[in-house]
Amino acid sequence: MREGLAIAAFSAGWRFVRILPARPAYLLFSLLAEFAWLRQGRGVRQLEANLSRIVPDASPMRLKALSRKGMHSYMRYYCDAFRLQDWTSATILATCRSENDEPVRAQLAQGRGVVMALSHSGNWDHAGAWSALAMARVTTVAERLRPEELFQRFLEFRQRLGMEILPLGGSAVFGTLVRVLRTGGFVPLLADRDLTATGVPVDLFGEPARMATGPAGLALVTGAALYPVSIHYERLPAGSPARWGIVVRFHPEVVPPEDGDRAHQIATMTQACADALAEGIRAHPEDWHMLQRVFVADWVELLDRDGASSAPDRAAPDRAAPDRAARPGSGG
Repeated sequence: MREGLAIAAFSAGWRFVRILPARPAYLLFSLLAEFAWLRQGRGVRQLEANLSRIVPDASPMRLKALSRKGMHSYMRYYCDAFRLQDWTSATILATCRSENDEPVRAQLAQGRGVVMALSHSGNWDHAGAWSALAMARVTTVAERLRPEELFQRFLEFRQRLGMEILPLGGSAVFGTLVRVLRTGGFVPLLADRDLTATGVPVDLFGEPARMATGPAGLALVTGAALYPVSIHYERLPAGSPARWGIVVRFHPEVVPPEDGDRAHQIATMTQACADALAEGIRAHPEDWHMLQRVFVADWVELLDRDGASSAPDRAAPDRAAPDRAARPGSGG
């Protein structure tokens, strides 16, 4: 029943939200954000727990205000996602601004592949569509989730935006990404939440967490350049084709350390990515759409409370969370 409701809701969204004028469409999602925030469900409570690590000195009132902004940003992503396939190329380009992209463009021009580690921030689909038009074609990974029909809808949606999407868990995924990068490809992977048993410990906002090793591992195997990337929303000036746009910020390249074995190199590079992503999240915490557990302490608390036997890094993710079906590349 839950899967059926999810399919019905998203199908209605793709039909109904696309035909609405922009103003009432975004007003509708703003109201949904307000309702979800006032309801204070599990996702909102977890969002506030995550935000408390970013702004540890925040008062309870400020933390609530920040989580409210976070829910509005989160629902803005969904409204964008439903409407994005009808945007013109000119609108996609006019509503995305990049920062520090010159080194990345130079790497691509030289024929060197580029792999990027992203956080669940801003609007990744918008950034992917912009990249296909202005930088390079995107090849990335999406987790195959239930219900399958909904996964296929998102898959087709992203393919229409010019992205190549590989379902996570397929036996040929890693090999395909290696081939893409060795031929000068452009591979962004969401990496701030590990969905596998292969993540490495990192320090994130001063607390233990685990991050996906995919970006660092692929960079080492292929010789591709590794760049952490942060995405956040920004208000656009009057006369723009939309009220909100996104900023895609490329952090400095993460290079492999010269000493140590492969495991040490991956751990060091992943920590460097964590530091860069934390910088971007700290600058725009309301755009970090992390409504799931990411810190080890939260997993330990859950296991202590529920008496579960799974280790935190192997605990099953919450497959009902909406952004798990909506965001590609989780777990990298």
